[in-house]
Amino acid sequence: MKKMAPKPRIALVMGSTSDMPQVEPALEILKDLKIPYTTRVLSAHRTPDAVREFAKKAHEEEIQVIIACAGAAAHLAGVIASHTDLPVIGVPMAGTTLGGLDALFSTVQMPGGVPVATMGIGKAGTKNAVLMAARILALQDENLAAHLARKRENQAARVLELDAEIRNSETWTWEG
Repeated sequence: MKKMAPKPRIALVMGSTSDMPQVEPALEILKDLKIPYTTRVLSAHRTPDAVREFAKKAHEEEIQVIIACAGAAAHLAGVIASHTDLPVIGVPMAGTTLGGLDALFSTVQMPGGVPVATMGIGKAGTKNAVLMAARILALQDENLAAHLARKRENQAARVLELDAEIRNSETWTWEG
């Protein structure tokens, strides 16, 4: 008998397939953390009915956190947040002549009562969004909390290794 795949806990929604290169590194983090996820491409402006339907059904599909990535007039996270009580994390995407600032302002400037947790622009923002979503899930998942703690410890150890390499390097140390 075939084992059923676990239901996605995180939904990552992109406004366009052009956002994929900025999103893909974050998917690797979700895989590393063993968090089941689903990805969608839905546009707040081109497919508003589909966005509304997705947001309204996400909870019954057992999604626990929604990450919305969009550029330019980035209303995706806000539109999703207006139709669900699930946590929504917005990630502005770079891609216009403004380098993502337009998307940042569109995502972060939400009216009171429609919260969107907004991350930084682009790849770093998507990475932080999945880590924030994982921290939310870890409040109810001790194994995930432990995995996140190990990940942070490994990250710190790597920085200290690099620091030691630089301090011991003739190129980066001068005692004139």
